[in-house]
Amino acid sequence: MEPTRQLATFIATAPIEALPPSMLHEAKRTLINLLAVALSASMDESVPALEAWDGASGDEATVIGRGRTSSGRAALVNGYLAHLQDYDDTHFPSILHPSAPTWPAVLAAAESRGATGLAALGAFVLGAEAACRVAMSVHPWHYDAGWHITGTAGVFGGAAGAARVIGLDVEAATRAIGLAGTHASGVREAFGTNGKAMHAAQAAEVGLRSAVLAGRGWRGPETILEGRRGFWAVASPAGHDVSVLDGLDASMSRWELGQNGLKPYANGVVSHPLQDAAIELQERHGIDAGEVSRIEARVHPLVLELMNRVQPATGLEGKFSHQHCIAAALVDGAGHEAQFTDARVRDPLIASIRALVHATPDAAVAEDATHLEVTLRDGTTYSTHVEHATGSPANPMSDERLEAKFAALAEPVLGASRARALLDAAWHLDEASDVRGLMALTTSTTSP
Repeated sequence: MEPTRQLATFIATAPIEALPPSMLHEAKRTLINLLAVALSASMDESVPALEAWDGASGDEATVIGRGRTSSGRAALVNGYLAHLQDYDDTHFPSILHPSAPTWPAVLAAAESRGATGLAALGAFVLGAEAACRVAMSVHPWHYDAGWHITGTAGVFGGAAGAARVIGLDVEAATRAIGLAGTHASGVREAFGTNGKAMHAAQAAEVGLRSAVLAGRGWRGPETILEGRRGFWAVASPAGHDVSVLDGLDASMSRWELGQNGLKPYANGVVSHPLQDAAIELQERHGIDAGEVSRIEARVHPLVLELMNRVQPATGLEGKFSHQHCIAAALVDGAGHEAQFTDARVRDPLIASIRALVHATPDAAVAEDATHLEVTLRDGTTYSTHVEHATGSPANPMSDERLEAKFAALAEPVLGASRARALLDAAWHLDEASDVRGLMALTTSTTSP
């Protein structure tokens, strides 16, 4: 079987009832996380411009924290909200953010069609797995070339998830994957700008649109992955691994979605061990940030590749500055959205500490690990080793910590009572006759 059809067969035919309970639980966790970060991002000043750009309207689906609109716009804006703060989940080791392009497409399709909660959860599991498998098929060559894998592999997740909700057969699902794959795009030069979140937004909207059009008879390339001018040949000419698509089945023992991690910090994931380390040292020793003379770290090479900005100018740029992430963690003891505002990035104390950070790349250091040493002016030195960062697959965020993150992000937007009701609805989504009740809870009476 050709790889594209192999993927489509998995999407269209895998029985939802055969999916492992652990994967359905992970789907709930990713949904809760996405709802939280999207609600927080819904207050950002950039959102109204995206909502208004094409003049579209409708009453088919919900933009989280905002209100009702067309299915396509809901997928687009929710994808943007899910990724704007860089607080969404991350698949290790590909660095794909699987939920931001997949859940918005699934939710828009499910809401407009009245799909059950279990159908939506199952569709997400299959869609996210498809995106993760495609991402792994081109890892690391594709990302190293400068592509943003959330935009490129993400379109396959959005299309796969929506195709399953709509109920496409193998033929139509193959066409949907093809239609989506030809729009795979997004380059890493956009990091630190609103353009990065638009990669996830476009992937969600393109995925939904591709599935809908394929269901209406549109034809798409049926060899979009393996074709002579397909995704692998064009977007990853340095190499690809077709074997990662082998063995796709609902009863398989190893799921790439199981390598997904929820973020404790609102910034690039490769800096998370550094933030864990800085916060640990601050809590243990009560370090006076003004007395710091030097900060040294041994890090995975991706830290300098992705997040090397000594003096970022904006909050969005700060999310991709390991220097800022360490400085803010040391001063504030946190790495939430408040640490990535324009004002916090320009804070004189934090700016001065950023200049003291020296990171040495070391291929022997794991992506989720670091060695950090903080030296004070009097010569006192504090050091620590983070073996696995919080939120990584080897040190996952607990359900309890996820709920705390949800409350911190959702309650300021919805209020405590409505936020709690939304959380309960998400945890019990598999029991819901449709997803509309859940989505109705994502907006307040004062939503824009």
